[in-house]
Amino acid sequence: MDTGSYREEVYETFADPGADVDAKIDRALAVGTEYLGVPIGFLTRIDGDVQEVVRATGDHELLQPGETCPLDEAYCRRTVEIDGTLAVQDAGESPAIAERAIRTFGLGTYIGTKVHANDEVYGTVCFAADDERDGAFAEAEELFVELLAELIGQALERRAYERELRERNERLEREKRRFEGIADNSFDVLFRASPDGEFTYVSSAVERVLGYTPGELVGSPLREFVAESSIDDVKTAYARVLDGDTVETLELDFRDSDGGTVVLEVNATPITDGGGVVGVQGVGRDVTDRKRRERELRMKTRAIDEARIGIVIADASDPDSPLVYVNEGFERVTGYDADEAIGRNCRFLQGPATDGETVALLRERIDAEESASVELVNYRRDGAPFWNQVRVDPVVDDGGEVTHYLGFQADVTERKRTEQLVRLLDRLLRHNLRNDMNVVIGHGSMLRDGTADVAAAGEQIVDTAEGLVELSEQARELERYAQCERDPRRLDPVTVLDDVATANRRRFPGATIDLQVRTDRGICAGVELERAMSELVANALKHDASTDPWVGIEATDDGEWIELTVEDGGPGIDRMETAVISKGTETPLEHGAGLGLWLVNWIVTRYGGSFQIRAKGKDREGSVATTRLPAVGRDDRVEDVARRPTVLFR
Repeated sequence: MDTGSYREEVYETFADPGADVDAKIDRALAVGTEYLGVPIGFLTRIDGDVQEVVRATGDHELLQPGETCPLDEAYCRRTVEIDGTLAVQDAGESPAIAERAIRTFGLGTYIGTKVHANDEVYGTVCFAADDERDGAFAEAEELFVELLAELIGQALERRAYERELRERNERLEREKRRFEGIADNSFDVLFRASPDGEFTYVSSAVERVLGYTPGELVGSPLREFVAESSIDDVKTAYARVLDGDTVETLELDFRDSDGGTVVLEVNATPITDGGGVVGVQGVGRDVTDRKRRERELRMKTRAIDEARIGIVIADASDPDSPLVYVNEGFERVTGYDADEAIGRNCRFLQGPATDGETVALLRERIDAEESASVELVNYRRDGAPFWNQVRVDPVVDDGGEVTHYLGFQADVTERKRTEQLVRLLDRLLRHNLRNDMNVVIGHGSMLRDGTADVAAAGEQIVDTAEGLVELSEQARELERYAQCERDPRRLDPVTVLDDVATANRRRFPGATIDLQVRTDRGICAGVELERAMSELVANALKHDASTDPWVGIEATDDGEWIELTVEDGGPGIDRMETAVISKGTETPLEHGAGLGLWLVNWIVTRYGGSFQIRAKGKDREGSVATTRLPAVGRDDRVEDVARRPTVLFR
């Protein structure tokens, strides 16, 4: 055959898709030996410094498949080093063949070239004979060997690719079987879907979760089973995954086989092949019950937070029982933010007026792991005291151990104020009524017996009766203010104090009333403040026996407060009255002659303010009454600055 026929035969050999690669190489080596006229043909694999014969034809005992030798002893050593083909007609005379190679293999003729596979030197394809060749190899023969090397390299590359592809497919199949095995034993729904959104696999858990068999979903569009409320979320998430992103903890509403709604928490990742996204895979967990519990918990939490009372939880495992939770009601009642309260024992609400015996009783019940309920004075963040109704209950775990304390705190200041007012009126009215009626009886007896100055006795009886009437009217007025609702608003100090001054100038024509307002902010209080200020002015003028009584009224800024002072030049307030105001109590030996100052204190403290009255001092006549009430700026909202009632005295 001519050269062209041998080439065609080699091409046909490697073009046969059904033949094994090793068989193709063996056939190509046989064609090569026939074409080149030599008895030996072999393919080597070069690995570092070692040559291994992979395929061979011919009877040479050292050139059989599996035989190895150091590369330095091989004819192929120089072949690997040069570009192109190494052709030697007489090995003994060629400097390209090492002496040790000739001693080992004894070949006289050699022709070979490198085989490349996957851009790397795989080895060599070579042909040889024991005897020397008469003439040099022709160029066509060298090109034939190079063609053979290229075809063998391509076949090796294809076999390696097919092997890798087969191994990958086997690996994927094993992963698929493993995935499906896990999926079938999982409570979660595992799925795969095509790029156009059709299910290609769904685990058996879908029947338990949604009521469909896997066969009902496979081949169907995902969107057919998604509730309308989640369609847009599904589209957005699916597009993200197809772009290569991962979607985590996405909550979607699905329709079950009964038409109900099931909430699935979905995690999804792209399926890739050859660098491209060929689908979507993921897992859906039924969180319907969890979502229901979360909604219930949010509802309960909202109810707790919106409760008017304070609710706290303290850690019983810590000796100091620090707070671990406070609701918004606690923040409203005490003025402390949760961050300021958590980690502290509730005793930080105590202050000078807190009753120690009550605190000790509460501590004793808690130490005994018993429920307790007490009422005590606590202090808000702004320092204002209030009456706090505290109930504490132990919380036990399944083993009966107390793990926490649940506390409820209710601001009962209004009730305690009313109780204090009732006690005051009862005590004061009974005391004054008894004393004044004794006066009336005494003077009446003297009139009956004819032993009294009729005019003087009559005047005394009238004065006493008028005093009782006035006290009764004051008590009725104080009771009326106690029963009306609090209505904090923005009051203009100029308007309020000007009306007070005007009314008392008419009532006391000879009096001098000076007025100064040194603030441009309003007062946060109710309209009854005008009655309280008028009481202080009238009280000062009424008790000043001089011919030109004087009262000074002033309003000034004091941080968050507006301070209102009423100063007079009269005889000064009685020590008993100042004691009543400072101590906030009435006793049989120390009682107020009237209810005017109680009325002032009631009005001021119900808006979170304070009231004190004092004598000027030894060298100065007169007294100074001071009230402090929340200030409200031009841009402030009344509800933001309004303060809760405080105890009657501070």
